[in-house]
This record gives sequence, C-alpha cells and structure tokens, in this order.
Amino acid sequence: MNASAPIDPGVRLGPLRATLEWPPLRRAMRTLRHTPDRALHRGRRRAALRRLRGRELPASVLFLCQGNVCRSPYAAAAFLRALPPAARTRVRVESAGFIGPDRPPPGPALSAAAARRIDLSAHRSSLISRERVDAAALVVVMTTDQERSVVRGFHRDRADVVVLGDLDPEPIDTRAVEDPWGRATHAYVRSYDRIDRCVRELARALAGGG
Repeated sequence: MNASAPIDPGVRLGPLRATLEWPPLRRAMRTLRHTPDRALHRGRRRAALRRLRGRELPASVLFLCQGNVCRSPYAAAAFLRALPPAARTRVRVESAGFIGPDRPPPGPALSAAAARRIDLSAHRSSLISRERVDAAALVVVMTTDQERSVVRGFHRDRADVVVLGDLDPEPIDTRAVEDPWGRATHAYVRSYDRIDRCVRELARALAGGG
C-alpha cells in the first residue's frame, strides 16, 4: 500500500460515526440538548400565561406551522372549540404555513383529528403573508424558529407571538410541538394530545377562565 495515498474520510471516521449513531448515546445527546427547555419551562409558562391574561380577547388569532397541513389547522380548530361559546363569535381564527399552498392534510392527520371529533377534510393549506400577520392580534407558532421568523421577518412585537408548547401544563422535552408529517398515526396522536393541552390553556387565559 502506498503510504502517501490519501485516507478515505469514510474509513477514518467509520468508528466515530458508529459511536455517534449508537442509540443510547443518541438518546443521551438528545436529552442534554433539551435540558434547557425542560429546566426553563415552568418559568416560561408562567410568563406566557401572565402576558395572555393581561390582554383583551383578541379579535383574531393566526396559528402557524411549517406546512399548514398537520399542526396549525388542527390547533386552530381545537382552540376555537375550547373557547367559551360566547367568545367564539368574537374571535376570527385562521391558520397558515411557510411552504406548500393548496394541499390537503395527510390521511393520518385526518384520522387523528376525526378521533377527536374535528373534521379537517375540507382544509387546504395556505401561505403566511405580511397582510395576514399584520391583521392578526395574536400569532401562535409551533417552534422557536417560527417565532423568530415572525418577529424578525414580519416585524411583529414578540409580545404578540406565542410559542404554543410554552403553555403545556405537563413537563416537556422541548418547546417545539412535534411535527408528525410523514410519520405514523401515533406521531399525530402524540402531537395532537399536546396541542389539545396547550390550546385549552390558551383559551382559558384569553377568555378569562384561568
């Protein structure tokens, strides 16, 4: 073998790659990555609820997620249902996404929503726009990346943007509401379980019930 021949990076990094992909190590790394979210959740939740309780019932709420086919349409429908009947006619609730307009929800989303008596079959995705963001009294997002996009890209005051997962009354692993796109039905069930918990807290805070 020629001693001066270059070493294939794939060969050199093979043992390291195998170590990094070892399932227990990957779980430990994921746990460490989400430690700040877990540790700060209680304080973030208190601050978010205090801010929401201090404002009037918004005339309009815009729910956002990446593609507007899984999380945000379900969250919008679940939030509207969670509001007291007298408040439902006073709030316009919409949803939008950052990519891919005019798409229906995937089958598992329809099934998971239908099991909760929410019909998403008529929904088609629509895109976020400056006009829609400006018109919304409150913008609700699924991730901190989306929060930054709304605050920096659309120049909304951070006080008018809520990371939905911050309202979760249960202990969390991450602030982000899990994106179930492309996964099995159980991922949609898990995501919608969390959305249900969070929108109930949102509705109670905004309507003066909690």
